[in-house]
Amino acid sequence: MFNYTEIKENKVDYLEIAPTSELPEGERLFVDIGDTPVVIFNIAGKFYAVGDICSHDDGPLGDGEVEEFRVVCPRHGAEFDVRSGKAVRMPAVVDIPAYPVRIKDGMIEVGVPKD
Repeated sequence: MFNYTEIKENKVDYLEIAPTSELPEGERLFVDIGDTPVVIFNIAGKFYAVGDICSHDDGPLGDGEVEEFRVVCPRHGAEFDVRSGKAVRMPAVVDIPAYPVRIKDGMIEVGVPKD
């Protein structure tokens, strides 16, 4: 799976999502970007965005527990690093998309690959 967080800045379009005030530390925000479900996490004041689908069974991922920088799939316990989308615990072996996030004028923006 391609790690979107490694795409060069000029290869993404940033989409304005919400004010940072709507996503307090330790919380998450669910959004759809086009047809893609995405979950944005605020972990220790930093924002991370990953696809909201577990690569193990296509189930929702964002409702899982967060342990440091890992989200645990609530269905079968697979774990993913929210910074990179990397699958770090079985049963998942395929990474999930991780999107670059920036804050601009107090707004959370998520970068998606340009067409």
